[in-house]
Amino acid sequence: MTFAANLLRAGIVLALSSTLMLADEPGSLAMLDTEGKELLTFPVKDGDRWCLHWNHSVAGFLVRDCFMAVDGRMMLERSHQPDIAAGLGHIPGRGTMTSAPEGGYWIETINEFVPGNCLRLRVGSMAVNHRLIIGSHEESLSEIAARQPVRIVLRPVGAEGESTC
Repeated sequence: MTFAANLLRAGIVLALSSTLMLADEPGSLAMLDTEGKELLTFPVKDGDRWCLHWNHSVAGFLVRDCFMAVDGRMMLERSHQPDIAAGLGHIPGRGTMTSAPEGGYWIETINEFVPGNCLRLRVGSMAVNHRLIIGSHEESLSEIAARQPVRIVLRPVGAEGESTC
């Protein structure tokens, strides 16, 4: 093997090992206001999961959307809906609907990436009480920004600045 080929191979190995090391370092999940001000942030690494819970504004029951960080991207993994009400329901071909032991149904394996790693949300009042659940930690978004438009952004390692969404 030539010197140039060995050098190229060494560079590829180094690049791959650096990428693998970065996968263990946390990025962040942040809630930003319309000006880009960070209102809330959590460390997140690939494979981490979190859910957005809220009380349906008409029927009042709990709705849950659950996400996962996959290769530095935000993916909607599944959703729990206790009933088919205004704005809710299963769309054929988008995940698999199964009965939930706790009542209602889960839409599993949605596995849709959120465009730009940016979830836009108008946070509900305290009656709706939007909540972000990460592991055993729960944070009420409604206590921080009730009735305000926000962006929930996944920022991979090295992308800790302003979001483009």
